[in-house]
Amino acid sequence: MKALIPLLFLAACGASPAPEFLGATRSDVTLNGRAYTVFQKGERVEIIRLGHAKRGEHQAIRATMIELIPRVTGCKLRESTLTGDSGEMRGSLDCPA
Repeated sequence: MKALIPLLFLAACGASPAPEFLGATRSDVTLNGRAYTVFQKGERVEIIRLGHAKRGEHQAIRATMIELIPRVTGCKLRESTLTGDSGEMRGSLDCPA
């Protein structure tokens, strides 16, 4: 039984959406050797970086996350609405009708 406890903690390590994104479309993407999860619900998006980032990598990761949003969603990111950091970001989209 004690052996199951660490497995439960590992199972909880996957990307989970913020409450606002419950029921959202989920896309798991790997780019430049790093994994991301993108949640889209209507014209809102959340992107989560999976895994550890070393000092000095955060600026490039943030740029990659911003690049991934239109690729994955097919919508244009309204950059003025973007909040968060290289671990998790949320923003609004302009999607074609």
